Amino acid sequence: MINDPPQAEYDYIIIGAGSAGCILAERLSASGEFTVLLLEAGGTDNHPWFKMPMGYGKLYYNPRYNWMYYTTPQVQLDHRNLYVPRGKVRGGSGAINAMIYVRGAAQDFEDWATATGDSGWAYDSVLPYFKKLENHWNPNTQWHGQAGKIHVSSLRSGMHPVCNSFLAACRELGYHENADFNGAQLEGFGVYDVNIDKGIRDSSSRAYLQPALKRANLMVLTHSLVQQIVVDEQKRAIAVKVTTGRTSRTCTARKEILLCAGAVDSPKLLELSGIGDGAHLQNLGIPVVKHLPQVGERLQDHLCASYYYKTNVPTLNEPFNSLIQQAKMGLQYVLFKNGPLALSVNQTGGFFKTQPSLSQPNIQLYFNPLSYTIPKDGKVAIKTDPYPGVLLAVAACRPTSRGRVHAVSTDHTVAPAINPNYLSTDKDIEDALAGSHLMRQIVASPRLQQVITEETIPSTQMQTDEQMLEFFRANSGSIYHLCGSCAMGKTEADSVVDSQLRVHGVQGLRVVDASVFPNVTSGNTNAPVMMLAERAADLILKARTAAS
Repeated sequence: MINDPPQAEYDYIIIGAGSAGCILAERLSASGEFTVLLLEAGGTDNHPWFKMPMGYGKLYYNPRYNWMYYTTPQVQLDHRNLYVPRGKVRGGSGAINAMIYVRGAAQDFEDWATATGDSGWAYDSVLPYFKKLENHWNPNTQWHGQAGKIHVSSLRSGMHPVCNSFLAACRELGYHENADFNGAQLEGFGVYDVNIDKGIRDSSSRAYLQPALKRANLMVLTHSLVQQIVVDEQKRAIAVKVTTGRTSRTCTARKEILLCAGAVDSPKLLELSGIGDGAHLQNLGIPVVKHLPQVGERLQDHLCASYYYKTNVPTLNEPFNSLIQQAKMGLQYVLFKNGPLALSVNQTGGFFKTQPSLSQPNIQLYFNPLSYTIPKDGKVAIKTDPYPGVLLAVAACRPTSRGRVHAVSTDHTVAPAINPNYLSTDKDIEDALAGSHLMRQIVASPRLQQVITEETIPSTQMQTDEQMLEFFRANSGSIYHLCGSCAMGKTEADSVVDSQLRVHGVQGLRVVDASVFPNVTSGNTNAPVMMLAERAADLILKARTAAS
């Protein structure tokens, strides 16, 4: 049921129909035993741009479907305000991302287990949940599932031929070739997997929520912005205040409220509900319900810089620059759901160690078979250079910089202050330089030098560490993997939620999204968020069974 007048009470209320919220809604409503209300501030993801993988460029600066947040001025990045798109639509950021499916390194989750004191977050424990959500392209592997709802496909059959030059260059330099970044190990170069199903984006909205919409016990309200979570005198979350259009209402949860608004809006909503650092809440004039000093703290993100190259062989630039070719690509997609529009721009890349002594890869690379920008006016999805070219992007896998995100007003429509505090540690500066040198080393290989004719940005005139760091500071940007702002942990002093995702000191309230990551994973974060939601659904249902 969708946008019918809601009843007053539900068993579970889910705030945010993003990658995690859609999964929770499906899992909690599946038995028919519980009533579930799913609240989404944005609209539906029915527009064709959500289905076409390359259509994400049309959503990148679209305020109808995107919160279009910006950071505060970043001191270490020339005081720039970096763009932070967040999905404002059913499917959340998983409906507007580049669809790369990467779990991360096994050590990432061992670190989660250490941070929480709970082996349930160790890699061997979360692997079954990754497998549970997957309908994977390779049935002959112990590492993947084939019965899940999210289709995971390989770009091997459709990637542009110029990508083979990158793979050959890495091979030439002796790096490990990895046929599966989500298999036995993360390290190596190869072809990315994506959550695309026969040419259509397979977000958790499409895969989980849409098939469940017919259930009578599931209510989905779009264009519904939550103002506050209501906590009673016994410190139990009992209701939410929500505005839908011009109508404000209060909906009560008999069992639990599940906050899935993401790393930016989950801490903001906790603070508007009186849960957060007491001094900050008092400065805003918000009565303190629960003093939790870590709310909004420990914000993490991946920071990346892109390098642009001109080539002497065809890339995707040419078809995207030709109206005739654009028409052909569009017709090919409409008729057959294949071709360049059915793929991600991030086709090959890998995870590398810049020092042999490192225990884990510290750098992620992307090799894109086109050189492009995404115009803010939205007239075209992507704007490519007027000549054949490729783009390489470099990012640290596990940055150590920590920032914060906090409400700045009692008005729930006002964006919070987002300060990732990028490049604020020596290690992150070292990784930025090491990653840039690694990328240049691969570009300088004989195989890539056969096809690359010029580095257009920043140009090879920038060679010294000082020059390369100057370029990184002036040109790097977010890869939109914000997390950690409501982190899991052991105590109220070091975290916001416990290992069961329950908010410390507040009954009936859990946070289920990337904000609970104790540390960012070594790669794209959408797959870990979906895994988290699958495990959260099990935790919630098992707790309910134990209580009954």
